[in-house]
Amino acid sequence: MAFVDTPLTASMRRAVQTAWGQRVDGEPVRLYGGEESAAYRVDDLVVRVGPSRRTSAEAEWCHSVAVHAASTLPEAVAPLRARDGATVVRVDGRPVSVWPYVEGEWPDADQPEVRTQGARLLARLHRALATHRPPPRPVASFVETGLYGEPPHDVPALADPWLDRWLADFHRRNPVHQPLHGDFYTGNTLARDGRLVAVLDWDEAIVGAPELEVASAALEWADEYGDALARRRRFITDYHEAGGTAGDMDDETVVQLIRHRLRREAAYFEQARRQGTEHDEDDLEYHERRVKAFFNLRP
Repeated sequence: MAFVDTPLTASMRRAVQTAWGQRVDGEPVRLYGGEESAAYRVDDLVVRVGPSRRTSAEAEWCHSVAVHAASTLPEAVAPLRARDGATVVRVDGRPVSVWPYVEGEWPDADQPEVRTQGARLLARLHRALATHRPPPRPVASFVETGLYGEPPHDVPALADPWLDRWLADFHRRNPVHQPLHGDFYTGNTLARDGRLVAVLDWDEAIVGAPELEVASAALEWADEYGDALARRRRFITDYHEAGGTAGDMDDETVVQLIRHRLRREAAYFEQARRQGTEHDEDDLEYHERRVKAFFNLRP
C-alpha cells in the first residue's frame, strides 16, 4: 500500500503551538498508514497533515461528525479544538489538525471475536450518529460518485448499467439517511488488550444509508475478496443484534452495495496511478483480486 510522505514542517509545528497552545517540541514519530493524510505522534498528541486538495470546510465538516460521535461513544476519537473553536488550521496549503494520541494497534480481523467486536462497534457508532443533522457536506465524498444511480464515468472498465439502476431504486426505497464514518475498516480502528478502543480517521465521513456502511464493513472485516459468505452474513447479523440502525439486508442488497464500494475503490486506484503513484506487486495483486470480486459478486 502506498502511503504519503508529507512532512511535518517547522511552520506546521509553530502553527499548532499558536492555534492550540500546545508545544510540540518532541521528536515527531510518523504513524503507520495514511494514503492521503500523514499523522505524526508528538508526545501525547497526534498532528495530522491532510492533502492540499482537501478544503478546510470539508475537514471541519468531517470533524463535526467525529465530535458528535465522541459525545456518546467512548471509542470515537475526535479532534481537539483550537483556541478559536476551529479544528483545522491551514499551513503550507494543507489542513492541519490535532488529536489525542490513543495507544493501540490494528486489530486482526481473521479472529472471529474481533469481527464480532467490529460489528458491534459499528452498530453503536451508527446509533451515536443517528440523531446528528449536519449541513450538507461542502465537497462530495469520492464514494458518493455513482451512489445514486448516475453512471460513474471515471471507471469505464467497470461500467454496469444494471448496478446503476439497482442503486437508484435502492435509494428510492430507502430514503432515510444519517451520518456515517465512511471508511470503517480495521486500519481506522485500534485494539488494545484484545478489545477495540478507538475509531479514527473521519476524512471520508458522509451522510448516507447506513446499509451502505454495513455492507462495506462486512467486506473489509469479514469478506475481503467476496468469497466468505458465511463470515459476511455473521458480521451483518452481529451488527443487527447489537442494535444497528440499518434495516434488513438480503444477500442481493449486500453484494450490490459492496460492488458499488469496489467500483469506487477501483476508480481511486486508477486515479492514483494516473497521478504518478507507484504501486508494488502486492498492491497490484490486491487491486486485481478486488476487481475480480466486483464481477464475481454480481447477482
